[in-house]
Amino acid sequence: MNDQANSVDERYATTPATLTSWSRQDTTWMLGLFGTAIGAGTLFLPINAGLGGFWPLVILAVLAFPMTFFAHRGLTRFVLSGREGSDITDVVEEHFGLKAGAAITLLYFFAIFPILLIYSVALTNTVGSFMEHQLHIAPPPRAILSLVLILGLLAVVRCGEQVIVKAMSLMVYPFIVALLFLAVYLVPHWNGGILSTASTVPAPSALLHTLWLAIPVMVFSFNHSPIISAFAVDQKRQYGEHAEERSSQILSRAHILMVVMVLFFVFSCVLTLSPAQLAEAKAQNLSILSYLANHFSNPTIEFAAPLIAFVAIAKSFLGHYIGASEGLKGLVLKSGRRPAAKTLDRMTAAFMLVVCWIVATLNPSILGMIETLGGPIIASILFLMPMYAIRKVPAMAKYRGQASNVFVTAVGLVAITALIYSLMS
Repeated sequence: MNDQANSVDERYATTPATLTSWSRQDTTWMLGLFGTAIGAGTLFLPINAGLGGFWPLVILAVLAFPMTFFAHRGLTRFVLSGREGSDITDVVEEHFGLKAGAAITLLYFFAIFPILLIYSVALTNTVGSFMEHQLHIAPPPRAILSLVLILGLLAVVRCGEQVIVKAMSLMVYPFIVALLFLAVYLVPHWNGGILSTASTVPAPSALLHTLWLAIPVMVFSFNHSPIISAFAVDQKRQYGEHAEERSSQILSRAHILMVVMVLFFVFSCVLTLSPAQLAEAKAQNLSILSYLANHFSNPTIEFAAPLIAFVAIAKSFLGHYIGASEGLKGLVLKSGRRPAAKTLDRMTAAFMLVVCWIVATLNPSILGMIETLGGPIIASILFLMPMYAIRKVPAMAKYRGQASNVFVTAVGLVAITALIYSLMS
């Protein structure tokens, strides 16, 4: 992994930059973080959060920024605490030893790889629904459609990490405009929707139970941990000892942007659709955009909504592939095998292709995968591991004693216990 990082280092100046001005590279990373987070989870958030009722949704909206910012800042600090050029798998080994490093690297891979499977299913469903309802043509068999779509995305991956990040940041601009346009378009169609549940304040036990099960989906919806490792490595390369300060600035701006945009979109959707319609969208295993396209007779929305969903899911797939491939390569290298870099890349791509294709063809429940695989497993890496490192690792001792550490740990424990409950119920 370090050899790969060193080869990337040669493309950058060796002198760390200063914090005197905000650079174009900072904006690229801010939008890249936004682009990784805003994908299938966001497009399914109005459905899952809306089904919980008005008051749980309001509480989740209040928690969104601190839950997202403090957790990702902690993971960034963890990667920054390692040696120069070390990615997350190297830093884990450096701080916790070979055995613990291999175990956490395995967990890191299984925290991210299921998300690729979720995106594979969501992308196939979105394109199939678009062909059937908007283009009025019969989509090809799922096996063929999913294979073509995944091959297309993997072709983009072959261009390299820096090209992926730049492409994602460019795709964010039209996506933000389109998402904002759709949210504003829905305003005249607001009919109260979720407000029908606002007059009834749920009992404390029922409210806590709803929040408990909704937090894993919320974690997934704003998650961009797969790209944090590459982000932190680049910040350390660019800013040296100032990397933590600048990375926190980039993270805060990215999170403000995504929370404001996503929550406006979520509330616009749940004020337009009734709880019964949200339940129907969940039963159909469609994103909220695909459901809206089928719901409205407006030709613009019918065509725009699925295209927005396609772009959102595709760019998030690319961002998460960086993390998943990083974890898989780390597992191979830590097993003692040392294949050539090109061979390892091809092996990784082939594995991703086959598994994503099989899962996309089988079409499991997306929200079920988010609830039982995505959010809770990510929580252990994103929320708990950095907080454990703050207590145990000398290089992170300066972050001890902060109230945000308690908050992040609590959210992580809530998400993990929700997984145990889901699996037992």
